[in-house]
Amino acid sequence: MSVNIRRLEVAPGSDEFVEEAWRLKERIREDEGVLRQRKNFFTNAYTRSRVFLYRDETRDRLIGFATVRRDGYLLFLAVDRAYRGQGFGKRLIARVAEEFGRVTCHARTTNQNALNFYQSLGFEIARRIENYYEDSGDAYYLQLGEDATIREKLANLLRR
Repeated sequence: MSVNIRRLEVAPGSDEFVEEAWRLKERIREDEGVLRQRKNFFTNAYTRSRVFLYRDETRDRLIGFATVRRDGYLLFLAVDRAYRGQGFGKRLIARVAEEFGRVTCHARTTNQNALNFYQSLGFEIARRIENYYEDSGDAYYLQLGEDATIREKLANLLRR
């Protein structure tokens, strides 16, 4: 059986794939207790942002997405559990880095999986913010390191 993976981009102002993205985000929230945003907030942020996605057209399933503001701030990054470990998260970050040069985001201080992932790509913790989340959870503000070799390595991921 052949697999048909599509790399897509959704422009600001469009709600294309927003329902699929919401359902993926909700599955992750239920399984892992992260990505706790309300639907109205999520939908507004999604439609105001640029979104990079991967879809498995063979299974008619969203693999993952990155929702990014115009300054390179990553609002949401989500990859379906069934596709993790296959490089889709890295490729999404690489696409953002290629497009914006600078990539920043927040991650819960308790979300060790996210922190390990971001740091493995060269993100650095810039600062800790207490009570950042609606539930009073703390966050780290992360930024992709300024080292050009990091961006080169990420760019190489896109060529694969």
